[in-house]
Amino acid sequence: MSRLPPPKTIVITGATGDLGAALAVRYAQPDTTLALTGRDATRLDQICSRCRALGAEVDSNALDIRDRPALRDWLHGLARRRLIDLLIVNAGVTSNTGPERSGEDWEAIAETLEVNLVGALATADAVLPSMRARQRGQIAFISSLSAFFGLPSTPAYCASKAGMKAYAEAWRGWLAPQGIAVNLVCPGFIDTAMSNRFPGPRPFMLSAERAATVIAKRLARNPARISFPFPLNAGMWFLSVFPPRLSVAIVRQLGY
Repeated sequence: MSRLPPPKTIVITGATGDLGAALAVRYAQPDTTLALTGRDATRLDQICSRCRALGAEVDSNALDIRDRPALRDWLHGLARRRLIDLLIVNAGVTSNTGPERSGEDWEAIAETLEVNLVGALATADAVLPSMRARQRGQIAFISSLSAFFGLPSTPAYCASKAGMKAYAEAWRGWLAPQGIAVNLVCPGFIDTAMSNRFPGPRPFMLSAERAATVIAKRLARNPARISFPFPLNAGMWFLSVFPPRLSVAIVRQLGY
């Protein structure tokens, strides 16, 4: 596992979310270019201003990641103008079965999969050709510890993050010989608006700023997987290898 040089051009999707904004600020510094996108145009402008005040050059585009033609046009344009060193695939939404566990609406299921999985793959696919041409670059997929075991309260979210996990792992094996690093990031609960809608306990919660610091430091070391915090990451791994009947009983007992 070789340490990577500091990235000079970083693309972050979902930059108007709490974690995306914290990552943008974490990477903002002189001689660095940030390319940021998110759905909230007003918040995106605020984040861009903050990053510029820290010395970074900033390119931004307020768009919905489900608008794949607009997303891919923007990313292709960036790749023609810039040598993208690091792509952080971060945009995400969530859904749950509700306080009475009545189930997820189909519209919420479809949006969760469209953003978290299809949108994520479309983002990475749009940037990949330029990285392969240079035989250099890094792609970080922001998944979740819920990728390891499907929680009964958030089926679509867990499915989307499990799909991302498998894709990132496959891409790392495929692209490593071509000089491209692919990293799977599986955080636990982060103090964000999205996490605060989660219908269950949120143990070992980290601030978005702390999570961004952990992610940035570990991405520099280029591990296959970044999962935190301990012991929540260990617990989710054990749920994935325990007999399913036992794992389901445990998550029910814990309030999920």
